[in-house]
Amino acid sequence: MGCPKNLVDGERILGALLKAGYEVVQDPQEADVLLVNTCGFILPAKEESVEAILEAGEVKRRTGAKLVVVGCLAQRYRGKLEAELPEVDLILGLEEEREVVAYLDRLLRRRPSACSWNGRYRLTPWHTAYLRLADGCDNRCKYCAIPLIRGPLRSVPMEDVLEEARRLVEDGAGEVILIAQDTANYGRDIYGEPRLVPLLEALQEVEGLRWVRLLYAHPAHADEGLVRAFREVPKLLPYLDLPIQHISEGVLRRMGRKVLGKRMRELVEMFRENSDFCLRTTVLVGFPGEAEGDFEELLEFIEETEFDRLGVFPYFPEEGTPAASLPGQIPEEVRRERAERVMALQQEVSLRRNRRWIGRTLEVLVEEDGVGRSFRDAPEVDGVVYFRGEAKVGEFVKVRVVDADPYDLYGELATEEEGC
Repeated sequence: MGCPKNLVDGERILGALLKAGYEVVQDPQEADVLLVNTCGFILPAKEESVEAILEAGEVKRRTGAKLVVVGCLAQRYRGKLEAELPEVDLILGLEEEREVVAYLDRLLRRRPSACSWNGRYRLTPWHTAYLRLADGCDNRCKYCAIPLIRGPLRSVPMEDVLEEARRLVEDGAGEVILIAQDTANYGRDIYGEPRLVPLLEALQEVEGLRWVRLLYAHPAHADEGLVRAFREVPKLLPYLDLPIQHISEGVLRRMGRKVLGKRMRELVEMFRENSDFCLRTTVLVGFPGEAEGDFEELLEFIEETEFDRLGVFPYFPEEGTPAASLPGQIPEEVRRERAERVMALQQEVSLRRNRRWIGRTLEVLVEEDGVGRSFRDAPEVDGVVYFRGEAKVGEFVKVRVVDADPYDLYGELATEEEGC
């Protein structure tokens, strides 16, 4: 459940189990163990995770399998889960996941086996892989529970990141997607300063790697060095996920975002020196104290900036976070209505941005028959490119765009003469 960071945890858990002699089965009815990897970020994610646990519990009642719960919800609400979900046989916090083999061996009364945390059982298509640079976060935004769940920033040493990148490429990945709670702050805890740009430069030298995509760069740590990297590192796609959350100075201060609207406008202008640069962002509406004027300012910024991709969340008060006790809490119906207004506007913006590509040619990574992704499309969260013509999955092809809607592009395979 949840984000790509959690997906990588799941891949490591499965990798450890496979090395210990376990087997992954496709049908839950055939499993000896049902393992639910949960998300605990905001209320809808928690509800979705609980629903998945209950569904697994129904399978357990029919088959007698053991039910194991891991992930962020398990880390944050272990006591509540134990009290309210007696069908769960085992709950493991995030640090305990590394010993998942030992826990499952005991649960199944199996002979103890060695546990290795170095491998991954990939859950993404073979040609795309997530590469996690760090865990935890030091930003301490007032609405966010991640530091309560994941703890402070803990970066992976650069040599280990590069070694994993090489392994992923050897395993077939042509695209590597860099993730962390804040990729732009990567390395500060180890090296005394962010080391994202040197890492990007080193990834350029990884033989066989075609695309490097960057997600989750907090605007407080995105800087001119990163702008330069997009110009000078050819494998780094001109695509950035820059979660602004808001543009109103007052709202940003109350959120504890460590960056104000003026700086974010400067960043947008720098990245958009390349008019085709793809900017993705996330906004949070209905934060305590957000006046209608603050919200209108955000709408105006979205209109003028024309983010290629934008996700919106209505604010949810998370227990244990400073924002949950702030005055000026906004009714849920207002929060949801504001989120709907943002998405209605973004559909218009996205359609305009997509139509700019009609008549032009894009390089596309083929995902399935007639479907691929361009540099503008991260898996799951963005659109796709539908095209006519035959191409192999995992192949990079050129597609000439002939039509667009607010989310996707439509085209046909280009001839060799039609360059990107």
